[in-house]
Amino acid sequence: MSANVDIITRLPGWQLFVRSCLVLLLGGLVNFFVKFYRIRSKFQRMQKDGLPMPPHDPVFGHLKLVAGVMSKLPRNVHRVVLSHQINRLFPELGGTFYIDTWPFGPPLLVVAGSSTATQAHSLPKYHRLRQYMLPMTGGNDLVTMEGSEWKKWRNIFNPAFSSGHLMTLVPNMIEDVSTFCEIMREVAEKGEIVSMDPLTTRLSLDIIGRVALDTSLNSQRRTSDFVSAMRNQIRWLSLGSEPNLFERYHPLRPIMTRWNGLRMVRYVHRQLDAHFKSKHAQREVAKKFRSKTIVDLALDTYLAEKKHDNSHDTMDTLFRDMATSQIRTFMFAGHDTTSSTMCYTLHLLSQNPTARRQLIAEHNDVLGPDYKQAAKLISERPTLLNQLPYTSAVIKETLRLYPAASSIRSGDPGFSISTPNGLQLPTDGFLIWLNAYVLHNDREHWPETASFLPERWLVNEGDRLYPPKGAYRAFGSGPRNCIGQELAVLEMKLVLVFTAREFDIKSVYDEWDELHPTKGVKTLNGDRAYQIISGSAHPNDGLPCRVSLATH
Repeated sequence: MSANVDIITRLPGWQLFVRSCLVLLLGGLVNFFVKFYRIRSKFQRMQKDGLPMPPHDPVFGHLKLVAGVMSKLPRNVHRVVLSHQINRLFPELGGTFYIDTWPFGPPLLVVAGSSTATQAHSLPKYHRLRQYMLPMTGGNDLVTMEGSEWKKWRNIFNPAFSSGHLMTLVPNMIEDVSTFCEIMREVAEKGEIVSMDPLTTRLSLDIIGRVALDTSLNSQRRTSDFVSAMRNQIRWLSLGSEPNLFERYHPLRPIMTRWNGLRMVRYVHRQLDAHFKSKHAQREVAKKFRSKTIVDLALDTYLAEKKHDNSHDTMDTLFRDMATSQIRTFMFAGHDTTSSTMCYTLHLLSQNPTARRQLIAEHNDVLGPDYKQAAKLISERPTLLNQLPYTSAVIKETLRLYPAASSIRSGDPGFSISTPNGLQLPTDGFLIWLNAYVLHNDREHWPETASFLPERWLVNEGDRLYPPKGAYRAFGSGPRNCIGQELAVLEMKLVLVFTAREFDIKSVYDEWDELHPTKGVKTLNGDRAYQIISGSAHPNDGLPCRVSLATH
C-alpha cells in the first residue's frame, strides 16, 4: 500500500491529473451503461407485462419514435405536442402511456385520461420543478411547497383571490386595460405589424402588480428593472432535460440567473420594507382596514405572529426571504399564462367571425351598445362581468385548445395508477406528466376536437358536445388547483369587453413569413400559431397581428 502511495506522489502533476480524469471518465461510463441497462430492461419487462407504451426498442427505447415524430413538427414546438402526436399514432393507448427517451429525458409516464389524471394529482411535485423555479422565485414558493407548509401559505393568500376582493380591484384593472386599448389605437394608426404577446404580457404584469404589490408598475408605458429582470430570467429557466446539451448546460446560465435574481430581490425588498414600515407605524388602523394584496397578507401574518414582541421594528431575515419568494412567484405565475391565453383568445376570434359576432351581441345586450360607456358602467357595477356566459365560454374554449400549462409529479414506490381497463401502472422512478394538451385534444372526450366551439360550454348535460367530467384541466384540479384562476378569467373578460367591439385584430403569419423567411416545418396540423416554450406555452413568433379600428 505504501509503495503505491509513493509511486503516486512521485508522478508528475500533469500525469496525475490525466490519470484522475481517466478514472472519473471510466467511472462515469460504467455508471452510464449500468443505468442504461436498468432503464431499458425495465421498459422491456413492462412491455411484456402489457403496460401501455408504443413499441419499445431494447437499445434505443423510444428515441427512434420520438425522432421520427419530431422531424415532422416545427423545431421550436412545445413538447406537450410530442405526447399528443404519439397518442394520435397509437390511439389504443388511451392517452396514458410510458415513454423512454433516456438519456435525453427521465423515464416518463404521460397521464392524459380523464380518470387517470384525477388519481395522479395526489402525487408530490416533480423534484426538478424546484430547480426550474429556483431562479425565478428564490425557493420557498407556493408552487413547489408540500404538506403543511404549502397549506399554511395557500390559506394566507386565498383572500387575495376571492371573488369579492377581485371585484374591488376592477376599477384599477380597467385603468390598465384602458392603457392597453390606447396602445392598440396607436398601433392601428401606424398600420404596422405588431407582436401581440409582448403587449398582453405587459398588461398582465401591470394587473398582477396591483394584486401582489398594491402598486402600478406601468410596464405598458415604461421599462422597469424588475420587469426586465423577470422577463430575461424566463429565457434562462431549465428543467435540466433539454435534448440540446449545450442549452441544458449553458455556461452563462448560472451567471445570468444570479444577476436577474438579485435585481428582482432588490425591487421586492424595497416594496416589502415600505409596506412593513407603514403597517408597523399604523397597526391599529391596519387592523380595521385590512388590505388583501399579497404583500399585505404576508405582512399581516408576520405581525400577528410577532404581536407579543414589541422589539421587532424590522423583519427577520427568514420571513423576509420567504415573503420575497412568494411575491416573486405570484408576479411570474400571475402574468405568464394569462398573457398567452389573451393572445390565443384574440387569435381564435379573428379566425371565427361567427363567434366574435355572438360575443359582441352579448356585450351589447349586457353593457349597452356604446362600448365607450363600458368603463364607467363596469367600474360602478363590476358584477356585470358575471353576466357574460358566452364570454366565459370563449375563454374556456380557448384554454381547451391552447392550455397554458400542464403539471408534473414525481412517482412514488407505493403508488400505482388504475386504468379504466383494470391495469395498475407503477409510478416509482417515473416523471408523471399530467398533460392537459393531450387531454384537451382527445377525440374520445371532445367531439369536433379541433373546432373552436364556445357553445360546448353552454349546452346541457346529455348533449354530444357536453364536456365530460375530469376532461378539462386548464387550471389543474383538486386542492392544488391554480389559486389565481378567477383573476385570470376576470382579466380576460375585461380585455374582450374593451377590445372586441372597438378593434379588428387579425394574426398575419403570411406577411410575417415574407419578412422573416425560415426553413423547415412551419405549421402544426395547419396551425401557424402553435405553442412554444417561453416560461409557459406562448404563441409562436409572438402572434404577429395587424390592428385596425372596427367598422361594424
